Amino acid sequence: MDNGGADGMAGGTAGEDAPHTSGAEGTSRACGTPGTQETSGPAAPAGRAGPRDPAGPYAEGPWRNYFLILLDRIPTPIAVCHADGEVLIANPAMAAQWGAAPGQLRGRNLLDLFRPRAKEQLHRIAEAVRLGHRSRYPVEVHWRSASDGSEREGELTVDPVGDPSVQPPALLALLRVRDAPPPPVPRGTASPVEARILALAAGGATTASIGTALGLTVDGVNYHLTRLARRWRVQGRTALVARAYVLGVLSPGSWPPAPA
Repeated sequence: MDNGGADGMAGGTAGEDAPHTSGAEGTSRACGTPGTQETSGPAAPAGRAGPRDPAGPYAEGPWRNYFLILLDRIPTPIAVCHADGEVLIANPAMAAQWGAAPGQLRGRNLLDLFRPRAKEQLHRIAEAVRLGHRSRYPVEVHWRSASDGSEREGELTVDPVGDPSVQPPALLALLRVRDAPPPPVPRGTASPVEARILALAAGGATTASIGTALGLTVDGVNYHLTRLARRWRVQGRTALVARAYVLGVLSPGSWPPAPA
């Protein structure tokens, strides 16, 4: 995806994946908690601060571990990023959107993970970061789920955070996943005769009058109604008619009732 249009949010390349870990241990190791050794890398490029601890003001002392444990337990997908969108830390809920461990998202760019609906929203965030504004900026995004390959959509709220004297700030990104639309109700299976029986029953006709209208005996009408009740797993004529409307066998906009 072309993400060069918004400096400060776009840019950045995906880094190497961290070792596969999960839970609080995964987030802690991905961020370099006390007790883990991190090797020194090359100096940060000009115009960008060096590696920043995502725990912010709680980076020193035991508060850092509390911050990471709390982040792990929040069910909302969350990531802390550099101003250019490179992920510093992601919680398990965020990593689960791609079937990954939290540490495996570190070094990736948000714009490699999410596709914004409108690039103008990215330009607005980039300008706000450049001017030092602090507010919440919603971005409509979509992405492909790693679990079933379906296209998902939601709102990514980007919030510049950290010490106001430090520029550029870190970005806190919260993802609100929209629920997938429910699958369409499958159309019920009913023969033409069964559909006509149901339409007459929905209009209040008795079994005998249904048989007279369709040239069937009373036993023949009851035979068809019993088969439909077993097939649709309902009891009683009222429930059977209601089920016929739900399954699309009867037309909801017709009176007298008629097959769809």
